[in-house]
Amino acid sequence: MRFVSIASLLFSLAPLAMAQSTAHWSYEGKTGPFAWSRLDPSYAACAKGHEQAPIAIRGTHLNKALAPVEFHYISGGVKIENNGHTIQVTVHPGSYILVDGTRYDLVQFHFHHPGEEAIKGTPADMDVHLVHRSADGKLAVIAVRFNQDHDIANALMATLWPHLPATVGKSEELTDLINPGGFLPASRSYWTYTGSLSTPPCTEGVRWFIYQDEVPISRAQFRAFASLYRFNARQLQDAHGRRIEASE
Repeated sequence: MRFVSIASLLFSLAPLAMAQSTAHWSYEGKTGPFAWSRLDPSYAACAKGHEQAPIAIRGTHLNKALAPVEFHYISGGVKIENNGHTIQVTVHPGSYILVDGTRYDLVQFHFHHPGEEAIKGTPADMDVHLVHRSADGKLAVIAVRFNQDHDIANALMATLWPHLPATVGKSEELTDLINPGGFLPASRSYWTYTGSLSTPPCTEGVRWFIYQDEVPISRAQFRAFASLYRFNARQLQDAHGRRIEASE
């Protein structure tokens, strides 16, 4: 029952988990980000919200009181799916993070090309968003940025990528032991701010943690994803005076 209840959350989260609505949305053209708020009344926050994501990471404030995020990730089977907006990997229950004493269970992770987080105006080649949910329904997202390297392949990506579904709607259950911690950089320094889902319905109140160090992936790994999604990133949003804090 635990797995069913966690899995059912996926349909309320948009690729930060896909939102369920009759309104089709995309990253370009007439159903692209500038039109999202007009596609469905439930998407109104995409235009009217003042805590939207992503935002440019600049002018950060060092906060020595910020505690490290505690990761409690376990290895297990996953479901990998091409959902029409990204490649999404749904995890079995058990992995979680602790933030200021609050537990957030890992629900799924997915990828963007280019990376949605821009550091001083420059996005990474790709990123992964690890989406977590607390018992009271609050969301926390860990963002890790990837950049290409000629020689260095990411080991976790090397396990997942042979199973990338090329067709929208296709999925595969993997019995390989997947541990999402394989995406985390060695340094756990991060930037944090309060934002939103970066896809419709653009729900606000999401805690974002963007890890400062980039993680290398091979050029072949980058190209494999880019061949499926040549562009699936939302444009940077107005910060509206939000404070971006940096951990040590």
